[in-house]
Amino acid sequence: MTIHSVVIQKLLSTNAHIGRQVATHHFKDYTYGLRNRMAIIDSDKTLICMRSAINFISSLARHNGRFMFINTNPLFDEIFELMSKKVGCYSPSSNSLWRTGGFLTNSNSPKKFRSRNKKLCFGPTQPPDCIVIVDTESKSSVIDEAFKLHIPIVALVDSAMPLHTFSRIAYPIPVNPSVQFVYLFCNLITKTLLLEKNNNNNNSNIKLLDDDHHLREKQAAKEKSNLAAKLGVTVIPYDAISPLPQDVEQTKNLLDKLVVLKLNHASGTNMGFQNPKSAMDICDGQTFLDLIINQIETLDSKYGSRVPLLIFNKDDTHDSTLKVLEKYSESSIDVRTFKQGKGPELTLSDGHSSKEEVHTFDNGDIFRSLMIGGTLDLLLSQGKEYIFVMKCDNVGTIIDPNILNHLMTNAIDYCMEVTPSHSSNVILTPMNFKLKEIVRNQDKDDKCKLIDTTNMWVSLRTIKRLFDTNRLKLQMPPISKEDDYDQTLLQGTDAGQAVQFFDNVIGVSIPESRFVPLDTTSDLLLLQSDLYTSREGVLARNPARTDALNPVIDLGPEYEKIADFRSRFKSIPSIVGLDSLIVRGDVWFGANITLKGHVTIVAKPGLKLEIPDGVVIENKEINDIADIQE
Repeated sequence: MTIHSVVIQKLLSTNAHIGRQVATHHFKDYTYGLRNRMAIIDSDKTLICMRSAINFISSLARHNGRFMFINTNPLFDEIFELMSKKVGCYSPSSNSLWRTGGFLTNSNSPKKFRSRNKKLCFGPTQPPDCIVIVDTESKSSVIDEAFKLHIPIVALVDSAMPLHTFSRIAYPIPVNPSVQFVYLFCNLITKTLLLEKNNNNNNSNIKLLDDDHHLREKQAAKEKSNLAAKLGVTVIPYDAISPLPQDVEQTKNLLDKLVVLKLNHASGTNMGFQNPKSAMDICDGQTFLDLIINQIETLDSKYGSRVPLLIFNKDDTHDSTLKVLEKYSESSIDVRTFKQGKGPELTLSDGHSSKEEVHTFDNGDIFRSLMIGGTLDLLLSQGKEYIFVMKCDNVGTIIDPNILNHLMTNAIDYCMEVTPSHSSNVILTPMNFKLKEIVRNQDKDDKCKLIDTTNMWVSLRTIKRLFDTNRLKLQMPPISKEDDYDQTLLQGTDAGQAVQFFDNVIGVSIPESRFVPLDTTSDLLLLQSDLYTSREGVLARNPARTDALNPVIDLGPEYEKIADFRSRFKSIPSIVGLDSLIVRGDVWFGANITLKGHVTIVAKPGLKLEIPDGVVIENKEINDIADIQE
């Protein structure tokens, strides 16, 4: 019998797998189903979540963090009393501790005061670094206060917990909180705290050696950063990647090792759109999420593969995304939504901040979110090896098996998709580029040669190894005024972050047609015109367009909001033959208009300019309706 089997058998003996008669929708990911009208909790996922929680508690204890253990169930009193004696923590008697609203947010108030003729004793007044709750059923007020103060919560949750409360728990452990399991859980915490306490005592004897070692590590990291900045990133042209053979089974095996992740953070508020931009109609009545899901459905249908889609949301995009995804409830695709880990800064009891222990680049938020709840471990156990991350709303993105095959064949840890900033910068052979030559926003640096599309392919095993060896927790070396400009870029771009933390890094120069960002209504005009159509989730450009570059469109502030944009166009003009378009002032477009060449339309101040239906405007500057007739 394996160790895993023994542990699972131990969990089953505590009745940890027996849920309630009601299983909320968000909890179904942690259940096998129902038996005798009772939810059956997946013990494997309980074990994964418990391991993540214990690892978090261990990391805080390693830095002398403060813990608050909360329990109001008299069945668990003896267990908590035993744990407090072994660990040596503050434990007020049951007669002197009373609960009251705001006990965390009012923690700076005096330790004792009178209310309703009862003396309230709170013990230490400093806020904790972590709160551990074993009976969450009646602790919603505690969870709300901890959430406001950014205090992470470790809690045992059952199948009936509402989503509002569940989403505020950083480390939920899906389980039936029986007396046997609570004893097992508290015993595990006790051993963890005692182990870290013993290690801290031993480590204090060699603190000077550790400080010296840490100094050498920081110096080595800085030297590696400087070297990486000088070497840059090797970028290969897409045409140099060998195409996959026409073997359905081989392609299926390849795709079965892939996970697709959409970072769904960009909201459309700058365009007056209250939902995430990925839920905006962009082409043929389809949203960006529609395009991604259609791509995956096409791949799965063609090759018989199973490619899961992970969608990471912020608080303000999570609920609206769930509503958009309701229409895919019957889809065969495995779509999972998560709230991305915020990674709040924790102030520990020894006066140090955990900010020094957390990587400072935003990719780390993605990787850390994969670790929360054991998602990364679960994906690896399912045979997944690479994750394709889409970080912005580049609606031209293609999930390309050819790139995946190249990465797996050459054991690449990290691959970034880039595209030439100008047609003169097209890459024909593999080349090395300095970091300052790769930027996200071309408008901010006209000397750049490549644009970072922010799409990236990352090895899941490498992410796991970096976390296990704490390499992703090293603080980046500080930048002084004397540091090279490349060093500044190293810390501010995906390329710089990649070359510092990953060993085998490359870039792939994809065709410009695959980089179609959606930032403004000017971009939306391009996508909704006759210039683009969608086929199986992939944007296809109109073959009648002979110019390799897209038209340059600049709509005035009157079109900034999507409601104004829609109202000012009866229908989107034909722009297949357009080179550039500038619109300023109170301009309204009729239906079936064709624009060609270079067109500028500027309405006179205070006057409304209506472009008639069916007109063709080619290489003209329009200031009045009479200019159209010339």
